[in-house]
Amino acid sequence: MNKSIPEVTLNDGMTLPVIGFGTYPLKGINGVNAIQSAIETGYRLIDSAYNYENEGTVGEAVKRSSVPRHELKITTKLPGRFQTYDKAVATIQESLFRANLDYYDLYLIHWPNPKQDHYVEAWQALTDAKKWGLIRSIGVCNFLPEHLDRLEKETGVKPSINQIELHPFFNQAEQRNYHKEHNIATESWSPFTRGYKDLEIDTLQTIAENHHKTIPQIVLRWHYQLGAISIPKSASPVHQLENISIFEFKLDETEMNMISKLTRPDGRIANQDPAVYEEF
Repeated sequence: MNKSIPEVTLNDGMTLPVIGFGTYPLKGINGVNAIQSAIETGYRLIDSAYNYENEGTVGEAVKRSSVPRHELKITTKLPGRFQTYDKAVATIQESLFRANLDYYDLYLIHWPNPKQDHYVEAWQALTDAKKWGLIRSIGVCNFLPEHLDRLEKETGVKPSINQIELHPFFNQAEQRNYHKEHNIATESWSPFTRGYKDLEIDTLQTIAENHHKTIPQIVLRWHYQLGAISIPKSASPVHQLENISIFEFKLDETEMNMISKLTRPDGRIANQDPAVYEEF
């Protein structure tokens, strides 16, 4: 395993690096090259999803890389339209075929879609697929506490991880506290909000200058010190290296609070509230 990135241990014993590589919307040969570059740079956690339509791209990058498969942690996600049990099982298998993999290290339900009310049977499909050896660890994305409580109550199995929208403008303090109390790891999607440009504000610029670091490095260090796993995406080898070069400095408590105070009640990027948002 790549020793330059610290790891966390999930509630089922799986270990994950604290920084992974996001792959949306990388596709085709350019996507393969970008993901392969990330792996060669040092990333070991690769995040994809059925709905990104790039599981094949991820699989090809894994095949072409010089890093053995067992050293990588590959993630994908179940879309809302396949949450009934039989469809979920077939979709997990299809994801493996697309990527030409024997197993996924981490498989997540992409959104709860509570109005459809199939997420519990989808979860049952994931638990069975784990028993069959198709998946090593199972989790969710965008689940609120009431959804997480219900999964454990009705199936007896708690997710290992919940991947949520988390960035300086939406710091998810309550949700993160719930995760901590229930031993569920927090993973941040869109850790830079919409991208680097959105981060160009005085608060972050000042902190970056104090540490002689880039703003994205400051933000990723903030995620790390919050205890969250982040999955930044960049096709640039320079930025890929920058994004994992955050472990030789530390933000003090004042700086952490300055960043956390940037949060806003309406901070979600696209107003995707899991209580009502539907993804298919």
